[in-house]
Amino acid sequence: MPQAEVFSPKGEKVGEIGLSEALFGREPNKGLIRAAVLAHLNASRVGTAKAKTRSEVRGGGRKPWRQKGLGRARAGTITSPIWRHGGVAFGPHPRDYSWDLPKKVRRLALKSALSAKAKNGQITVLTGLTMAAPKTKDLYAFLKKMGVHESVLIVTGDNEPNVVLSARNIPGARVTTARELSTYETMLKKHILITEDAVRKLEEALT
Repeated sequence: MPQAEVFSPKGEKVGEIGLSEALFGREPNKGLIRAAVLAHLNASRVGTAKAKTRSEVRGGGRKPWRQKGLGRARAGTITSPIWRHGGVAFGPHPRDYSWDLPKKVRRLALKSALSAKAKNGQITVLTGLTMAAPKTKDLYAFLKKMGVHESVLIVTGDNEPNVVLSARNIPGARVTTARELSTYETMLKKHILITEDAVRKLEEALT
């Protein structure tokens, strides 16, 4: 059974906890992790690039000059792709880059990502993490004391607005909930700080 260190909200170690074998002790499947990360990145693409074709460019209704007798190359419209300011032959058009992964694959990918982090000792469990008011300075001091301030994902059981606001101005920190945790976010940051409540909710949802 994989083990993780448990710390208090003050950054003091209080013990260790055994993590679920099914969730944190699997052999990481790099192929699934890669597929889930690519699916996330593709879904984030805007896909609004657009270039006008020869039929969409303004003008071009009349023939620029007569067909014969001038010694020039024949031309039928000023919107031709070979003309300056003409249309684009094979330009981009708006498209949807997203592609869906089966629910089972998404879950297996997340389990693989969490297992990879646990295997590398990059998961730390917190007994809790709440803040009475948004305070970036306090949260940064806590993360620095834990030694994870440069790259960390904080996973809470429920939405913690004050924690989210406190982390918003810390470049290396990101906050999410157990319900919204994705493979992409899991792999994006080096360390994961996860509350005991979030661990329970992940185990209920994924095992």
